[in-house]
Amino acid sequence: MTDQLDGSYDVVVIGGGAAGLSGALTLARARRKVVVIDAGAPRNAPAGGVHGLLAREGIRPAELLDRGRAEVRGYGGRVVTGEVRAVARADGGFAVTLGDGRTVLARRLLVATGLVDELPDVVGLRARWGRDVLHCPYCHGWEVRDRAIGVLASGPMSVHQALLFRQWSADVMYFSHTGPPRTEEQAEQLTARGIRVVDGEVASLEIVGDRLAGVRLGDGTVVSREALAVSSRMVARAGFLAALGLRPVEHPAGVGEHVRSDATGRTDVPGVWVAGNVTDPAAQVGAAAAAGVFVAAQVNADLVAEDTRRAVAVHRDPFSARSEAEVCELVAGDRRHGL
Repeated sequence: MTDQLDGSYDVVVIGGGAAGLSGALTLARARRKVVVIDAGAPRNAPAGGVHGLLAREGIRPAELLDRGRAEVRGYGGRVVTGEVRAVARADGGFAVTLGDGRTVLARRLLVATGLVDELPDVVGLRARWGRDVLHCPYCHGWEVRDRAIGVLASGPMSVHQALLFRQWSADVMYFSHTGPPRTEEQAEQLTARGIRVVDGEVASLEIVGDRLAGVRLGDGTVVSREALAVSSRMVARAGFLAALGLRPVEHPAGVGEHVRSDATGRTDVPGVWVAGNVTDPAAQVGAAAAAGVFVAAQVNADLVAEDTRRAVAVHRDPFSARSEAEVCELVAGDRRHGL
């Protein structure tokens, strides 16, 4: 049964999105005992399709994840629904505790929990998120090409976002809202690209039927728009790592918080690795999946190094280097893998 947890695993993957499932698939194919624990709340759930993903262009997010879970299970990996509540050091590895009280042990952790988009407090914004309220032109630009697009100034990247969306439409408006003041250079760039600036706070969205029809300003003025781009504040889902001393930090670009790691995905806590949006907020689905594969290979190499150190110690002096029970377990493990 794939919804059951055994007592211990080589790797517990926390998060079952593109990064987590790709990492688990790689580890399962490396003959590692691996389980994915997923809370079932993917960031891109509201979107109609995943775009820019080679050979899977436009696939529904839910279908992509269903396929991924089936592939992981096909190689002997487990996929379990649950939310990780806490992680602690235990037996040279980690004890992972779920919200329902279940606990499992892991030699290594691969954290791929993604992030949460914190949106501006504008009436109607959240309900349209992922539909006609957008953030990434590479994810959604083609779908709103040549339409009337608004860009809500809500973060340090808003002007850049407006300039990007101008590639997909000649009708782009920049709503200053409560965003940071524009520099002279930015103001000139917007003017040069024909992007009209609308000052004043945005109060709400105007919805007609089941589509965005416009943006209502604080003074009651309604500006017709068919799509609205918003820069969310992106915050890593990683509160459960606090007991290990691992906490999200401000991203250098000022777009939110992420879990810092080196180029291989290794964090400041030995044995804990990260991949996908939890560490790289800008990663699209394809990039997150690639990161999952890459980081999983680093995790496996780390485990191989540890297994080799143990094997060398036993080879040199089986009973003084390890207990008799440990030696028997090593031998049994080799036999299970046909070695």
